[in-house]
Amino acid sequence: MTERHIIRGGRTDGREVFEYALLRVVPRVERGECINAGVLVYCRAKAYVGIRTHLDEARLRALDPDADVAGVRAALRAVEGMCAGGDAAGQGDRDDAGRRFRWLIAPRSTVVQPGPVHTGLTLDPADEPERLLDLLVR
Repeated sequence: MTERHIIRGGRTDGREVFEYALLRVVPRVERGECINAGVLVYCRAKAYVGIRTHLDEARLRALDPDADVAGVRAALRAVEGMCAGGDAAGQGDRDDAGRRFRWLIAPRSTVVQPGPVHTGLTLDPADEPERLLDLLVR
């Protein structure tokens, strides 16, 4: 564990708590095999919800040569739209960031699924999606 991950005496030094979940692609749900294809980030203190996605088509095809790549990309774009809010969020257009995040992390048996929720501390939640994407997806 590095020094930047240790909290001393309850001080957060201006950092805010954030939550994140990986987006997994499970091309054959019955097999349970998956690849990571994105990360959702939520910070209540900043009313922020964000996402970054990256679909490695070669890895997806290694799990299922017949995978519907266009369908998976469409599903990832739909999640991106929900995160963005407004018209792109469809029925969630009026929901706040926290409600959209909770809806997106709800368990489901679809090709694109959220993983478990984890927490961390950050100075800027908007930086976390890209950092976590590099660390956990690419």
